[in-house]
Amino acid sequence: MLHPCLRCGACCATFRVAFHWLETIAHPTTEDTQAVPVEWTQKLDPHRVAMRGTDCPEPRCELLQGSIGDHAWCGIYEQRPSPCRDLKPSFEDGKTHSPQCDKARHRHGLTPLTAADFATDSKVEA
Repeated sequence: MLHPCLRCGACCATFRVAFHWLETIAHPTTEDTQAVPVEWTQKLDPHRVAMRGTDCPEPRCELLQGSIGDHAWCGIYEQRPSPCRDLKPSFEDGKTHSPQCDKARHRHGLTPLTAADFATDSKVEA
């Protein structure tokens, strides 16, 4: 069974993903394996960048692959920025609700996640 996030992708097409430019590979002290490739960002101000495609009225991260609500995944999952790492799906831990997850899913016509969506065999890294 796939992790529910691998069938969703709604958060990647709902929110602006803004973060400090130090999280990009452009910063010389950042480890390349954990940093966001700078070519997938756009400058917001002197301190922040956003993932390309997310700073617009109809956001969709340019690295979102697949179809929302069917089969979706991040094209740079291991290098995704802190806002993406911090946004957790509702009830992934069996008890914690995520208003951001629910809002993104609602925007794309998807029902909110429940604890039942996280069966024992689906508890793999998204």
